[in-house]
Amino acid sequence: MHDFLTHGRIIGGLATVPNVAASLSDYRDRLGLSVVEQGVLPADLAASWDSPANVGAPFATLAPTSGAPSYVRLVEQPLDPGFVPTRTYGWAAFEITVQDVFGWPDKLAGSGFDIIGQPKEIPGLPYFVAMQMLGQGREMIYLNEVREDTPTSDLPPANSPVDHLFIVILATPDRAATMAWYAERLGLEEGGGYTIPYTMINKAFGLPDTHMTSLSMAQKGRLPIVEIDDYPAVATVRKTGEGMLPPGNAMVTLAVDSLDRPGLDFITPPVIRSGAFYADRRAATVIGPAGELLELVEIG
Repeated sequence: MHDFLTHGRIIGGLATVPNVAASLSDYRDRLGLSVVEQGVLPADLAASWDSPANVGAPFATLAPTSGAPSYVRLVEQPLDPGFVPTRTYGWAAFEITVQDVFGWPDKLAGSGFDIIGQPKEIPGLPYFVAMQMLGQGREMIYLNEVREDTPTSDLPPANSPVDHLFIVILATPDRAATMAWYAERLGLEEGGGYTIPYTMINKAFGLPDTHMTSLSMAQKGRLPIVEIDDYPAVATVRKTGEGMLPPGNAMVTLAVDSLDRPGLDFITPPVIRSGAFYADRRAATVIGPAGELLELVEIG
């Protein structure tokens, strides 16, 4: 795994949950991820995310048993009763590569995960089979069994029953402008584009099953990173509590070759941080074009 961290690689995703201990029973005990860090959120880290109200909140970081340095971080935060997933701009889902996706619904029966999309093959997309579920913080998680590489990107087969987070899904009001932002500021490229009947979006907005959604993949070479989805015009900005993290899928952390790229307006200046996500590297956070929190870690 020494060459895993390259420019653009997803180091991990952060989800807010109402009770970290309860969510650990799902991510650790059901999905089989390993806890690598646990504690309370320090003030300087919360400040770097512009979330001072989260100081002292319990958190846990989990990693796959495959050894891939890619993580899920859970931060405790009261659940906003008005938050409805897949209806607002920002991070919409974290996609994790797994083995035997058709076996996971039975394995997760009785857990805190709410399966909202059973595994199914999508006509015209033979490359993977995915299922969708919500965690206890209404964070959207896709479990995705890779079948083959796409014509424009390499998809990672899982080396453990639940392996690493390999695509993050971003809901945006302007797909082209968002793609341009990631290209200009982070040096990512537009990979494959698709127009599909997107079940999760159609269900969330009460659209016909035949309604089509266009999406693009921001990637580096053949490494897929951010799926950028065009959301319907009725989508809204995600409501965030005063000084708090966004609800659900709150933040994504990416590896970058340099934090000195032009056009990156950091919430607080880059500093060296320790812990699984940072490994004594410089890190800082920006707000992306769809209002998303994007933490960047400099790998040099």
